[in-house]
Amino acid sequence: MRPAILNSLFASVTGLPGVGPKLGRLFDRLLSEQGREARLRDILFHPPSSAVDRSLSPDLRSAPVGGVATVALRVEDHQPPARRGRAPYRVLCSDHAGQDVMLIFFHGREEQISKMLPLGATRWVSGKLELWDGRLQMVHPDRVLDERGFAAMPRLEPVYPATDGLPQRVIAKAARAALDRVPDLPEWQDQTLLARERFPSFRSALEALHQPDGANALDPMQPARRRLAYDELLASQLALALVRASVREIGGRSQRGDGRLSQRIRDALPYALTGSQTQAVAEINADLAADKRMMRLLQGDVGSGKTIVGLLAMATVVEAGRQAAMMAPTEILARQHHQRIAPLAEAAGLRAALMTGRDRASAREKTRKALAAGDIDIVVGTHAIFQEDVAFRDLGLAVVDEQHRFGVHQRMTLGAKGDAVDVLAMTATPIPRTLVLTFFGDIDISVLREKPAGRQPIDTRAIDLDRLGEVVEAVGRAMRSGAQVYWVCPLVAESEALDVAAAEERHETLKQHFGGAVELLHGQMKGAAKEEAMARFARGDARILVATTVIEVGVDVPNASLMVIEHAERFGLAQLHQLRGRVGRGAARSACLLLYKGPLGETAKARLSIMRETDDGFRIAEEDLRLRGEGDILGRRQSGMPGFRLARPDIDADLLATARDDAKLIMARDPQLRGERGEALRILLYLFERDEAVRLMRAG
Repeated sequence: MRPAILNSLFASVTGLPGVGPKLGRLFDRLLSEQGREARLRDILFHPPSSAVDRSLSPDLRSAPVGGVATVALRVEDHQPPARRGRAPYRVLCSDHAGQDVMLIFFHGREEQISKMLPLGATRWVSGKLELWDGRLQMVHPDRVLDERGFAAMPRLEPVYPATDGLPQRVIAKAARAALDRVPDLPEWQDQTLLARERFPSFRSALEALHQPDGANALDPMQPARRRLAYDELLASQLALALVRASVREIGGRSQRGDGRLSQRIRDALPYALTGSQTQAVAEINADLAADKRMMRLLQGDVGSGKTIVGLLAMATVVEAGRQAAMMAPTEILARQHHQRIAPLAEAAGLRAALMTGRDRASAREKTRKALAAGDIDIVVGTHAIFQEDVAFRDLGLAVVDEQHRFGVHQRMTLGAKGDAVDVLAMTATPIPRTLVLTFFGDIDISVLREKPAGRQPIDTRAIDLDRLGEVVEAVGRAMRSGAQVYWVCPLVAESEALDVAAAEERHETLKQHFGGAVELLHGQMKGAAKEEAMARFARGDARILVATTVIEVGVDVPNASLMVIEHAERFGLAQLHQLRGRVGRGAARSACLLLYKGPLGETAKARLSIMRETDDGFRIAEEDLRLRGEGDILGRRQSGMPGFRLARPDIDADLLATARDDAKLIMARDPQLRGERGEALRILLYLFERDEAVRLMRAG
């Protein structure tokens, strides 16, 4: 159970003054995952991106024209618009030196403005100061305050990432109120580290984050921000160390194969394994033969041949007399893996089966009994594999594809289906080494860098959306040549309903050109409808698939040779690369058209340029990390990878290394976290929602 001392931080934001259900829903959208309420800790872990300096200028002559100015002004005259006119409401003001400025209010109500700016009164006004027709003006000032209000206004005002309908001042007020409810928590950091890095206390660090007191307060190298980043990194690294220890504690079983089944699979392949595939197979076989449990990550770019490596690992385990399972995050991907694996398994004499949540009861029961009896060697499936009623005669290996889409608990549950089950995790998203260590700890890694012979290069072009008509014509030409086409519309986390509408609108537009050949697929469709849409496209009944990013991972339609990505400037590099990888899988030449809406910012230009230059996913991942400068490089909504709110691996690489070493030392000295610091570290794990590790520790 979560320590009671943290209860106030896990309370809903609707308990804060002035935050009712309506604002609460906006905070939910901004701060939390779908279906969960935003809590106080979510606000506290939502750092400002910048700050506005509202320091008082002595007079208008000294105030920055074109920037934010704060000046004491006397209200001289009100100039309301004519009754039916569209002119704004104007208020003439002057400073103590007699310099005039006009305050402009569009659609302003006279009663409200007169109350806010009484004639003859002095008010402290803050907003963007501009020159218009040679005269100073301020349109819709940000602040109009009396003497008392000005005294209470922070001189440096934080600016937060926001969502439509949620004003900055509401977020700032909520953050201040949340700070007042931070309890007095025990110190979980090592005292020597605190002194060396000049880290403040946890509470002081939060206060410095949300109440900056100087121009450099938001510098990423400031001790307060670095302290919070280190807290988050240590929580992550300690959780990984605890999970890994619980896996290692159980011990392993040596699984040595004789190579007969593996060789039959190699003989049945229409191509030879690449050098990196051969090396990965050797590394995995060495792990399987050892008496320690395997925890290995197989990292390979799109089309590098991970599935075959996974199959050869499963064959080795079957040679040793045990069973193997491959788990995929979606039914589409599970069926796809089974279709690839089944012919090779049959050629090798392996008994393979498929298990998904949509199997008929009779078919599922038959598969379940065969697994328990040992009549199935390999099972491929979805989360249905780790349901409680599924038992294996002797499970020796769990292969988890796109492993970041499964929680620790699900992976561990599958690993508990047998005696000392080895785990091989696979990901098609190349991850920079720094982030591998962040997400997975000191896990063993095999990397597939080469692509099998026959993979076609993809011609990538960036095209302005103004040329949409030409793109539609190009789609028509591709279809006439026999090709199939993906058309991807953007998924923007802030407004998923709007994105679906965009996909539906594009679907309707293309139907006007191509009729029933156009299919629609998005994440808000029901499971059966999604499966049927994808199946129609895979069979070739549909020639164009208009989709959101639900097609990002794993979908394999060799006849699809044109990828159109609309509003490509909205996507991260890693995601663009994953989407592009859906084409180029067949014999035909493939192309990817990146449609963008100009003018482009520098980062968006750099992204599109890199996509045109290279198809090396590892280089793209490194560039993505450099360009984004965020811990959540892979896009938490899109990929499910654990994002970071406070730590930035591009800046905090030194802290990550220190956190990893500290976690190792903690595990060596107090593996059950029972000492004084250990108890405080348990609070840290719960605070950063790494409590799964605490439960595993207790179970272990």
